[in-house]
Parts: sequence; C-alpha cells; structure tokens
Amino acid sequence: MSFAFLLLGLALARRRRALGATLALLLATLLLSSAALFATVTVATQGYKALTREELAARVATEPTGSRRFSARLVFPDGREETFTLAGDELYVDAHILKWKPPLNLLGLHTSYELDRVAGRYSGLADERAEPRTVYTLAAPKPFNLFDLRRSYALLFAPLVDAEYGSATFIEVDEAAELELFVSTTGLLVRKRPKSSG
Repeated sequence: MSFAFLLLGLALARRRRALGATLALLLATLLLSSAALFATVTVATQGYKALTREELAARVATEPTGSRRFSARLVFPDGREETFTLAGDELYVDAHILKWKPPLNLLGLHTSYELDRVAGRYSGLADERAEPRTVYTLAAPKPFNLFDLRRSYALLFAPLVDAEYGSATFIEVDEAAELELFVSTTGLLVRKRPKSSG
C-alpha cells in the first residue's frame, strides 16, 4: 500500500502537482514507517517468547516411604515412566543444557537439554557428607550425545552455541506431591502442580 502511494506521489511530482505529490509522499512515508515499526515489534516479540519459553521435561509424583526416604515416579513427555527410591530430604534433578545463539532461536531452534541425574538431597551439609547417597542416571543411551559432540568439536559448534552448562533444581519432599519439572532458557525449575478442583 505504501509503495502505491510512493508511486502516486512520484507520478504527481512529474506532473508538477506539488500538493498532491507532497501528500502522497507523506502518506507513503507514514505507512513505510508503520510497517517498519510493526516488523521491529514482531521480531522483538518473537525473541521475547524464545527467552521465556518453558518446556515440560517430566511430571513427578513424590511419596514419603519412611524417615528421610521417598519414592519419585517420573513420567516423561514421550510416555516413558521410571520410579526411584531416594534417601534425603529433597528431590534433586540435574541436566545438561545447550543454549543456542539468538539467530537460531528466531529460526525455531531453542534451548536443548538432556536430563542427566535424579538424586536424594539432604538439607544439611553434614548429612550430605555422612548419610547414604542415592543417585540414578536419567540419560538414555544413544549413539550421539549433543553435549559430548559440543565438547569434542568446539570449533564447529562455537558459532552456533551461546552457552553450555549444567543446571539443577531441588525441592523439599515432606509429603506426597505432584510436581512438574520444566526446562527454560535459563535452566531447570520445578513447580508443584496445582490441585485440581473437582
């Protein structure tokens, strides 16, 4: 539309109709500026959505089974389930995180992750050193591990990867609870699921 007014303004300027040409060129400039503003807002909004994006990594049901013991049943988005018997006061989960450069976010490639371990965690440091530890792997075996490839071929991945790091989260287990484990662009986080009203 703005190009049509731009062409109209140029045609009117050739015919020496100054007022019509000026109005058409002003309208064309206004429409072009509006289009540029909307394009900027669209790109900025997409970037913002990528920044705050969260992905469900697992649903977790915890159940105390004794003094400083509990079970944790993890249900993954693909339907796979695993149950662990853990010792400690808190559920602990960690992951490998690969954060891609912003241009790749705009192309739809978001933070990649792999859950690595689940463990029981004690609130006190002395207990963490002295009490029994329970740690299990969550990583599924695969022929290629993206995190390991990034480390082995750093020069190849350097232009694509913004950061690689480990992330962990933990939450106290003092009663049966339904939890949701999320991965965001800043790492892992865990939330209690809202109780259903029903």
